[in-house]
Order: sequence, then C-alpha cells, then structure tokens
Amino acid sequence: MSTVQSTVPGPKPADNIIQQLQLGAEIGKDFLGSIQDGFKKYGDVWKLSFGSSHNFMFAHPDHYQQILLTQADKFHKDHGYKDRKRGMARFMGNGLVTSDGDFWKRQRKLIQPAFHAKRIEGYAEVMVDYTLAQMRDWRDGARLDVAHEMAGLAYKIVTKSVFDVDGSRDADRMEHIMNVFQETSNDQNSFIPTWVPTPNELRTRRAIRDVDEMFYGLIAERRAQGTDKGDLLSMLLEARDDDGTGMTDEQVRDELVTLFMAGHETTANSLNWTFVLLSRNPQVREKLHEEVDRVLAGRAPTLANLRALPYTEMVVKESMRLMPAVPVFGRAAIADVQVGDVLIPKGSSVNIFPIVTHRDPRWWGDDAQVFRPERFDPELEKQIRKYAYIPFSTGPRVCIGNSFAMMEARLLLATIVQRWTLELAPGQVVTPEALITLRPQGGLPMTAHARRVDDGQAHTTQEVREFMLA
Repeated sequence: MSTVQSTVPGPKPADNIIQQLQLGAEIGKDFLGSIQDGFKKYGDVWKLSFGSSHNFMFAHPDHYQQILLTQADKFHKDHGYKDRKRGMARFMGNGLVTSDGDFWKRQRKLIQPAFHAKRIEGYAEVMVDYTLAQMRDWRDGARLDVAHEMAGLAYKIVTKSVFDVDGSRDADRMEHIMNVFQETSNDQNSFIPTWVPTPNELRTRRAIRDVDEMFYGLIAERRAQGTDKGDLLSMLLEARDDDGTGMTDEQVRDELVTLFMAGHETTANSLNWTFVLLSRNPQVREKLHEEVDRVLAGRAPTLANLRALPYTEMVVKESMRLMPAVPVFGRAAIADVQVGDVLIPKGSSVNIFPIVTHRDPRWWGDDAQVFRPERFDPELEKQIRKYAYIPFSTGPRVCIGNSFAMMEARLLLATIVQRWTLELAPGQVVTPEALITLRPQGGLPMTAHARRVDDGQAHTTQEVREFMLA
C-alpha cells in the first residue's frame, strides 16, 4: 500500500460559526465554479473543513473505483441522504437511495425483479404515447418552458409505469413537490431549526403531507383490489423474501417515493440539457435529424427501432457526460479507510464529482469541453478510461433504474426531434443550478419550430399537427 499522505490541501478550515458562514456563502455563490477551481488549485483530492466536519473531494477514476467498488463496504450514504430533518430521507424515508447495510441489501434484492429487462421494455409504448400527447399543444414558433414540459412529461410516464395511473391532472402539483424536495434536500447548512415554522418549512411540511396522502392512498387502494396490474407498485406489493416476508406499507411507500423522485427528475433534466446542447451545436442536431428521419420515415419510434438509432444513443450519452443529471454525490466513511494515498478518518464525508471527471482532458482529450457524441461510437467507447464516466454511479450501488432511464431518454429524444426543433434565443444564457440534480436555473425557455414531415415538403402548422396525431 502506498504511503499515507499526512495532510490534504484545501481552504483554511472554518473553525467558528462566522468562518463557517463565510466559507459556505462563498462556495454557495457559485458551487460548481468553486468546486472546479478547487480541483484546479489543489489537485485530485482536497478537503473542506467546517469545525470537526471534514469533507474530502475526489475526481480521479481510480479513487472512484476504490470508494464505489473495491472498498464500498467501508462507506455508507452521507447525511445529505440520511438526515430526516434536512436530507433526502425527509421525503424518501428509508428507500434504496437512503438506506444502507443489510436492510439495503434486502430491499435491493426484493426490488431488482421490477427492473428486469422484459418488464422495462413493456413501458416503451407508454413513453412514446405520452410524448406524442405532450406535444399536441405545441405551436410552431411558440416559446415554451422546456424544463416545465419535460418535468410534466417525465411525471406522467413514471406515474403510469409505477402506478398504472394517468397522472396528467396532477403534473403541475408534482412539479411543485419536486421543486420543494430539491430545495429542502439541498439546504443542508441552514442554521434555522426545522421546528421553526418559516414559510419554507411550512411549504416543505405541506409537500410531504401531499406525498404521503398520494402514495399511501395508492397502496391502500391496490392492496384492497388485490390485482397485479403489471406496474412497479404491483411488483413491490407482491415481492417476498426467501422466508415469505413482504414489505410493510411504509417500506413500499419509501421505495415508491424513491423510484418516483429519482426517475422523474433525472430524466427530465437529462433531456433539458440535451436540447440546450443540440441548439448550441446545429451540426450535431443535423446528424441526429438525418438518422431519425431515415430510420423512422415519419413513424413514431418503437423499442425495436432503438438498435437502429446508434447516434441517438451517442447524443444522450455525450449529453450525460457534459451535464450529468447528478453532478455530485456523497458517502460517509464508517471506518478509517485509505483511498489512494489519503487516509479518510471514520465519520468523514467523501464527495464524488462526475461533472468534474467527465470534463477532465486527461480522460477525454483536449476537446473535453466540446459536445462530440462520436466519443461514444461503440468502438471508441471501449477506449474510455474505466470509471471516468459514471452518470449512474458504479459498483454495488449503481442506479437500479439505469436501463429504464436510457430507454426513456432515447425514445423521448427521437420522438421529439422527429417533429420539432427547439431553439435557444441568440445569446441566451442558461445557468446550471446544482441541487440534487443539475437543472437549468429559472426554467428553460426555448422556441419550438415544427419540422418538415417525412415527404420532405414544408407544411402548415395544422398539417404538421395532423401528421403528429396520425
């Protein structure tokens, strides 16, 4: 084993409350910029210290391999996940994303069959149908908030897939809940206790009540029906341990909320950034249009078409490289552990930054900041440095829904670009906001332009709409 590094570089430790507030405010002004500057200044490993709290920052693929794979048993999820007052657990409870140890292993084993390839493939038609329905009210030349459109679309798809329920009516309500979830879970460093009824705290409590009412209601209704509808809820209710034990209502609720929130927000934001990147790179968009038009010939995509749409997949993967839906995630050391040449004391937080590693010229070349989907040509993809690309994490805790997410992103992208071009305004600035997921700050206004249909002739907006609904 290599020599242990005695000191780890980083900003001056913030030892008192004033220093902690100052350092937190300084980083918070531009979180992503501050983090990237830290890696430029200090190297692959550096540390932020707030009193007795130590946060180690990592961006090297070798370190990811150790933390997420070879020494994964020495790390649990950190307080940002597990804190019942401010972390994700306040909404998600003890679901797959927030649980650890033997309980997590049991739940993962119970839930895994719900993501069997054959079951996931059954949702492809739902994804395309809801996308076509979402576009029915779009108008040629209209200004859309694409972030709002993608959030609503992802919500309806996950609602149908998880509960076999048409979620069209509650899409705006759930978008509000998701916003509250993001903001609450990101507010780790607030010094205001959660028992103080501030407007934000009251808003959070209402959102949690709405979530509980919605999910427990669906669980009770399905248990009373006793029928298997082929959705994820049915799978969770019927799942049994080797000894025949199933999940309690609370466990089902926590897993449903986890699957729902993780599956909704990540897909929506992956598509948001894909449309931003396509608008800024018209040559890539042209190549994507050519493939979609040639393969689909005006027909809506199906699962069977995906194999014939390799460039569409490359576009999605490259978008997730530059703008990963989860730009940073954390672990907590449950024992003293050496990572590389750094000793991580028990109780310290470890932070992993895909958004930094995904843009590192050492692994991606001098054009690492350039949107170039050809990197993910199947032959070139084999040459990518292992663990330098982890949009779904890696190791035993790799995202359980990664196949669902990739299928959904490709089908939705092909369906939309076949019929519409989404354009940013000249000079428009889109600012990334790193909460739990990486999303466009303040929404994503873009102009929708109806594309020519498959006969190659220009048509009126009404004719294009009739074609889309055919």
